[in-house]
Amino acid sequence: MSAMRKKVIAVLVLIIVAVSIIVLYARWTARKPPANALLISGNIEAHESLVGFKVQGRLDELVVEEGQYVHDGDLLARLDRKDYLQQVSVDEASLASREAELDLALAGSRTQEIKAAQQALLDAQADMELKKIEFQRNQALYERNAAVSAEARDVAATNLKRAQATYERNKQTYDELVEGTRKEQIVINRANVNAARQNLGLSRIRLQYTSLYAPKTGVVTVRQAELGEVLQPGTPVVTIADLDHLWLRGYVSETDLGRVRWGQSATVRTDTFPGKTYKGRVSFISSVAEFTPKSIETHKERVTLVYRIKIDLDNPNHELKPGMPADAEINVTTR
Repeated sequence: MSAMRKKVIAVLVLIIVAVSIIVLYARWTARKPPANALLISGNIEAHESLVGFKVQGRLDELVVEEGQYVHDGDLLARLDRKDYLQQVSVDEASLASREAELDLALAGSRTQEIKAAQQALLDAQADMELKKIEFQRNQALYERNAAVSAEARDVAATNLKRAQATYERNKQTYDELVEGTRKEQIVINRANVNAARQNLGLSRIRLQYTSLYAPKTGVVTVRQAELGEVLQPGTPVVTIADLDHLWLRGYVSETDLGRVRWGQSATVRTDTFPGKTYKGRVSFISSVAEFTPKSIETHKERVTLVYRIKIDLDNPNHELKPGMPADAEINVTTR
């Protein structure tokens, strides 16, 4: 290799190194925050919801896939409904039976029943009058020492007592039919109807719980269940992330903690879109340091503690993605 060629290569290497240094310096100066700004780094996170059923059952339908965009109220999945439909039918029949009992109590006795009881009471009264006359006749003959024995007199007295008892029993039955159902029984019947109605309402609510709907608008990021699985209440079926409203997870040192306030404005940048900024605001400041050291610590260890913060971001175009690294400049002069 000639000396001239070596000199050309050396010059090119020096130029490349100089350009690299200039670019790095330009980047460093461009990222250097002003005096009234605090620069932090972190990752973009999404508000996620683990969505599951409130009742037990076998997964019968799953109509969404990972990455699918869903709106609030869209159907996500459905359980096997046969058992819950049967329970609704049973409770409907129970309510109908209780309502019929209440209607019967409120309606009172039928006219035919009252007339039959009245006729029985008249018959018992006539028989009682006859037995009373027979007893009086035997008693008078017995007192005059006529041909009536004490045994015949006692039989007549017993027949009169039986006739009186039959009359009182028929009279009580007649009075009950005329009066109708007792108020206390009607109260019990009303309570039974209300209990049956509440049971039916609960069964219908459980039937509604066999259908799973999206609680908010977002993207299905994870599908945790598959068709045919028997799920317990609360078991996650899908995870929905709200990509319209994201947040930046960042950390500030203990020495900078006093400069950060809730509601302060922030400007967020990413390496993916270096020339674009996103507006946000501080929405959370942790009161507990991460990786808290022992209670006895040196001053050097104490000042290196960091505190987690959250910066809310609007993401209408879905340019920001969960997990994306980003930098934020917090305007520490905002109060």
